[in-house]
Amino acid sequence: MGFNWNAAARPVLAMLALTVCACTSPAPEAVAHTRRPHTEAPKPPSPQDIKFAAFIRDFRDTAHDAGIHHATYDAAMAHVTRKQRIEDLNLAQPEFTLPVWIYLDRAVSDRRIANGQQALAANAQMLASVEAKYGVPKEFLVSIWGNESDYGRGSEPFNMFDALATLAYDGPRMDYARRELIAALKIMQQQNFAAERMTSSWAGAFGQTQFVPSTFLAHAADGDGDGVIDLWHSSADALASAAAVLADAGWQRGQRWGTEVVLPKDFPYEQADIDTVKPIAEWRRLGVRTASGAALPSAPESGAIYLPAGARGPAFLVFDNFKVILKYNNAASYALAVCTLAGRIRGDAPILASWPRDEHPLNRDERIAFQTALAKLGYDIGTVDGVLGRKARAATRDFQQKHGIPPDGFPTEDLLTRVATEAQGSAQ
Repeated sequence: MGFNWNAAARPVLAMLALTVCACTSPAPEAVAHTRRPHTEAPKPPSPQDIKFAAFIRDFRDTAHDAGIHHATYDAAMAHVTRKQRIEDLNLAQPEFTLPVWIYLDRAVSDRRIANGQQALAANAQMLASVEAKYGVPKEFLVSIWGNESDYGRGSEPFNMFDALATLAYDGPRMDYARRELIAALKIMQQQNFAAERMTSSWAGAFGQTQFVPSTFLAHAADGDGDGVIDLWHSSADALASAAAVLADAGWQRGQRWGTEVVLPKDFPYEQADIDTVKPIAEWRRLGVRTASGAALPSAPESGAIYLPAGARGPAFLVFDNFKVILKYNNAASYALAVCTLAGRIRGDAPILASWPRDEHPLNRDERIAFQTALAKLGYDIGTVDGVLGRKARAATRDFQQKHGIPPDGFPTEDLLTRVATEAQGSAQ
């Protein structure tokens, strides 16, 4: 029998159908005393729902061209629904919306540290084996485990195909989600997983170390040697897979990720950027020293200055291994959380410098307004999307320098006001 798309898409398109309520007429003598119940007409489908349904129908051919059997696609996608909650979460990622100090308060809490030390002890033999094979320190693996799923305790509230289809039909992560949706279908087809058991985060990441499907296909490892790679239920598989990702991304065995530093008063803040890499000798010449007072490490030979909260907050000299963590999750605050938690699990001291907790970093709408104002002033800031990338940071530093502000590239509410006011005056 051929596949019936009308039947398969019924959960997606149910809101398109008009319903008719069949009401039983009361007995004649009761008509005067009985009020017919009021029924509201169903809401018409939204443009988003119509577009979502069309995507589910049309993407079937795209998936087939990528090697997905029609039977696999039908089993996975027949009952998917658009999740408004996922669309909302897509605009509110904590790595990009919370002040970095609040994000770290949660990611490197006393409870998270204590539980990480317990997890390290409870899995000592397995972790030692994984570290020996891949060269990634066990504390970093446990830290990723803690940040991604609270050491396997985290829940995954969405079906993977609901999540990825919701992101794939439209929106800012459409290209990412379509690629990952194909990868998820390949996992289902290759591993014979049941679609309803493939749970994930709102972004389609799954398992105890939160792999996206394409990362699973490229790097997943059988840590417990049972012939099956199950990131949902096997901690050994999850941690070995995380180690494989970092090793394949260029983790340097035996090298540190970075160190907290103190900058001199006359430090050229325009050079404080994660992409501005200089020899350690050059940073030493500029007066950079470690927060503990020790000399800067001689290895690795080069690094970059990272200011997660601008000139008023802590400063870090970061090396290549820090950037490897960014390949796991491309948010510098996430990488800092992983590295800091790993150190605290090992017994290192906490971050020494104070955070500017009186400051209010920009939310997404404010970042968009900030980018828009900079563009009106003639700066090339790239796409106006609320993500302050390299071009936006360079424009911010240039504006700060011209106005006698330390050019740290860190936008604040006060800086937004100044930029917006100048942009408005320029337009007038």
